[in-house]
Amino acid sequence: MDPQTTSNTDSLPTPYLYVSHFLSMWNSRGFEFGAVLFLATIYPSTLLPMSIYALVRALAAILLSPKVGSYIDKAHRLHVVRLSIVGQRIAVVFSCGLFSVALQSNQLMLDYSLFLIFPLLVIFACLEKLFAIMNTVAIERDWVLVISADNDGALQVLNAQMRRIDLICKLLSPLGIALLHSWSAKLAVWVTLATNATSVLVEYWFIAKVFWQVPTLGQQAHPLEDNDAMEANLISSEMTESTRSRSGPMQNMVQLLSKPLVSYIGQTGFLPSLALSTLYLTVLSFSGQMITFLLSNPSPVFTASTIGLLRMVSTLAELLSTFAAPSLMSKIGPVRAGIWFLSWQAACLTPAVYVLWTGFHGLGQASLPLFVTTLIFSRFGLWSFDLCAQLIIQESVIPSHRGSFSSFEASIQNFFELCAFALTIIFPRPQQFCYPALVSLAAVYCSAGLYAKFVRDRRGHLLHMPSCLKVHQVTYDGNEYELLSNDDANLAGISSSLP
Repeated sequence: MDPQTTSNTDSLPTPYLYVSHFLSMWNSRGFEFGAVLFLATIYPSTLLPMSIYALVRALAAILLSPKVGSYIDKAHRLHVVRLSIVGQRIAVVFSCGLFSVALQSNQLMLDYSLFLIFPLLVIFACLEKLFAIMNTVAIERDWVLVISADNDGALQVLNAQMRRIDLICKLLSPLGIALLHSWSAKLAVWVTLATNATSVLVEYWFIAKVFWQVPTLGQQAHPLEDNDAMEANLISSEMTESTRSRSGPMQNMVQLLSKPLVSYIGQTGFLPSLALSTLYLTVLSFSGQMITFLLSNPSPVFTASTIGLLRMVSTLAELLSTFAAPSLMSKIGPVRAGIWFLSWQAACLTPAVYVLWTGFHGLGQASLPLFVTTLIFSRFGLWSFDLCAQLIIQESVIPSHRGSFSSFEASIQNFFELCAFALTIIFPRPQQFCYPALVSLAAVYCSAGLYAKFVRDRRGHLLHMPSCLKVHQVTYDGNEYELLSNDDANLAGISSSLP
């Protein structure tokens, strides 16, 4: 890799891309967090509306993301991103309008909102989620590749900067909404509405500037060029065409739903993608489940301010990964770097889960610092591996299938997130949190196994063996002998002494 091109993105329209992506992520993260606060304020005595809201939203992403991906692959690039921007902002504006109505203190209005407004909130939440997936997939899995012009160094820089923006918004946007909500819930709703309504014009114009400054974005991927690569995967669907015509409606529906799965598995980026998606089956992060556990845990006692500080340090570790991962990838490549970072995550989470199983008492006073430290360090490994896997997937997936592949990947990630929530439903008490934690650790090891198979298939081996341990085959008198040696001269002498 040419070092001069590794970090040289000065000629690219990155400022416009970064501003547009920042506004998109800021609005998305803020609304995602704010909706939970707004629902908790509207329905303070029950978690049922919030649970239904999150469940239906996730199910919509699981079931409809493949359709979104298919549209991304077929439609004009600029039209796709503009539709995602406008659609997402309209969904948020209408949601905030409904939230402001539902926040009225009149009890009759609350009952009215429960039966009429809440279903509309759920529908707009599903639309917002799907348009957010459309925007993320189109920009992060397609546009950045075209903009980087197949330059690995430029692509690494773009990926790292986009992820850095995402993590900053993940930290600051919810914090801003929480501060506004603590003062006034109605104010937080109206600020969210105003931010989305005003930013749509800036996003719309800036993304168009990127499109017009990169002429190759106007060139769609040509499926005909990809037929040879996908031929083996399409044979199976062609063979079942006659069966499809004779099958019943239910069987036809199953085959229709399995089509994106066949395409997903057939791509060379399948194993890294599945390994990355498996990591979404976790409760070992400073998210809702872990925060609830820490606050409800009788000993040791965690305060809200302490958890907030820990979450900030965790985000800083994640941000650090966006600098460390590209540096390591430029030296040893994304494939090797990925197995290093995934191993780091597994090594960090293993003692954290052990501490949970011992009830923070197994190692005495060292238990709590060990748990917090390893949990934070694991986030560095997670997001570093995310960057490695993303680069591999971007370079492996056929251009005409980027949208469908990444959208199906989003479906799997949402499915694993639902499984993580199901674990805390099955084991709801704080004393039982060690069970979901153990499943989360098992998911990390499963991810490592999947990725190890990919590395083995790609490179032929997992580890570089020292030269003194390399096996040399020597043929003598028609027989083959395997010898260990790091000295060609000694090897020649040994082979000459064979019987």
